[in-house]
Amino acid sequence: MHVELLAPAQNVTAPVAGRGYWRRLLPLLALLACLTRVPSFARPLWNPDEGYLAVQARILAHGGQLYETVVDRKPPLVPWLYEAAFAVTGSGSLTAVRVLAILAQLLTAALLASLARRRWGDRAGRTAGALYLLVSVGLNPEDAQAAGFEVFMLPGTAAAMWCADRRRWGAAGVAVACAVLAKQTGGAVLLPVAWLCVTSGAARTGLPRLAAGAALPVLAAALLTDPAGFLFWTVTGSTAYAAFSGSPLHALTRALANAAILAGACAGLLVPLVRAPRTGPVDLWLWLAGSAGAVLAGFHFFGHYYLQLLPPLALLATAALHGLPRARPARAVLVSGCACAVFLAWGLAAPRTELAHAQRLAEATAHRTAPGDRVLIWGMHPETYWLAGRAPASRYLTAGLLTNYSGGRDGSGVGERYAVDGAWPVFRRELADAPVLIVDDSRGKSYAPERLPTLRGLLADRYRPVATVDGAVLYTRIR
Repeated sequence: MHVELLAPAQNVTAPVAGRGYWRRLLPLLALLACLTRVPSFARPLWNPDEGYLAVQARILAHGGQLYETVVDRKPPLVPWLYEAAFAVTGSGSLTAVRVLAILAQLLTAALLASLARRRWGDRAGRTAGALYLLVSVGLNPEDAQAAGFEVFMLPGTAAAMWCADRRRWGAAGVAVACAVLAKQTGGAVLLPVAWLCVTSGAARTGLPRLAAGAALPVLAAALLTDPAGFLFWTVTGSTAYAAFSGSPLHALTRALANAAILAGACAGLLVPLVRAPRTGPVDLWLWLAGSAGAVLAGFHFFGHYYLQLLPPLALLATAALHGLPRARPARAVLVSGCACAVFLAWGLAAPRTELAHAQRLAEATAHRTAPGDRVLIWGMHPETYWLAGRAPASRYLTAGLLTNYSGGRDGSGVGERYAVDGAWPVFRRELADAPVLIVDDSRGKSYAPERLPTLRGLLADRYRPVATVDGAVLYTRIR
């Protein structure tokens, strides 16, 4: 067993790409992509990220400005995709977004198949594409089936490696930029891409083209939004979120649990890798290492972070299977297919506890307000705005931006003084024109209004409680 330092074009064993190969493979990959995403259509929303994006898209569609009228710690590409989908089909459903997610997964699989075929032949291409799609659902359905940031980031990372493999450094940089504009951690793919550029002997001319290709789209996105706001919300304003704080035990438990779930889904990939741990080009190991660093960033370990590991894992497993008897790749695909079936069943049967709560809360909110009323949902479920069809009273769609609350935090790192820099003065100005309804959906968590002097004072002075829904308290304005 050995480590391949590089897989240069002149050592390619695959035949010249033929139309017949792709005419046969692409429909199969498309069918598999559709089958693996069937559970995503089983409910209106899967997690708060989808809710956040849906609310953002509605605000943008009505003339809002990203990083000004509505803010988030993410780049603009995925909100723009949601906005575009809503422009075509309306904002009452995420069906169009779910279709875009299928296309994103298909594109990722096809790029991986092309990479594998170029390096190791036709069979390897089929294996890589199928393995990726089968393991792409191998997490909690709330993470794997949601049309979230990672799903739209992965085609960019795969495209960056595809272009680098063909020594197209400017195009590789553009692909890196697309990944970064979907989610910042997509930039991890720059590590293997730059390594390929240097080791191919093209550093002198290739690295400047790579840098320009990566920088120009990001600069364009900043200019299309607000340069200062773009820089703050995607880079400098996220230091508290990215820093390690909160409960180490909670973070470790989540990390191990999600890693164990993914390991079960990837058993068909991991077995050949364990048996041949040093097999595979170095660029793929660098891709996996960079992706692992992205999962570690901030020590939050949300399940959807782990999706970034899957493309390099699928290719490394394909490399380990290359040259083995035909039965071995078939066995890996079979094991992955069986695991995929389990996760699809989980997705179809998964309980809807938090979604049901958000739906009941949205019904109560809509019942007590008029369509044009502004409301404030104080909690971590922005989907309530979308489900209720009501406009948020603040650009901050969750309590997290105003308190630093997120998964893994404990009370010691949550409060007004831990908010995004400058958020509370803006929040106070927004609430000067008091919303018709404030919904306290904190349900006893560490960001509850009684722990926040500004919000506690506002509720005591201008609001009265009128109803309770599953522990959430609705307050109507009295003056």
